[in-house]
Amino acid sequence: MLFACANLIPVNAGARGGVLGMKRTTHREPCMTHTTFKDWPSLAANLTPAIRELHKAAPGVMKAFREMGAAAHGAGALDAKTKELLAVAISVAVRCDPCITFHVEGARRHGASREEVAETIGLAIYMGAGPSAMYAAQALEAYDQYADKAAG
Repeated sequence: MLFACANLIPVNAGARGGVLGMKRTTHREPCMTHTTFKDWPSLAANLTPAIRELHKAAPGVMKAFREMGAAAHGAGALDAKTKELLAVAISVAVRCDPCITFHVEGARRHGASREEVAETIGLAIYMGAGPSAMYAAQALEAYDQYADKAAG
């Protein structure tokens, strides 16, 4: 879903190229929210080789971990989207960046909307208070980046 956004542009760039402020443009146009505190798709891509190495180094433990994940994500009373949304909330509450990136993308792939992710992380904020609010902002940013990437 596209939202009407007023664009912010950098102003007063210093001699070293730094941005000293932001100015709202006078026109409004459809856009997605874009923040870049972290590059979530790159975080996932860059972590994948390390996870592969962990699978090689501790194959028994990681096999059991995969099996536990398969059991947790298997058919049951909760659908796949709901399970991924729960994982997003837990990821925010326990402040796990890699968990956020993998489960936000999982929730998006299973049909979760930005609004559903936002409502889910609202519960995580309630359960985790201030520190969770900081990670909740990052989880929403991760969703936007994955949605932008999927849209091309």
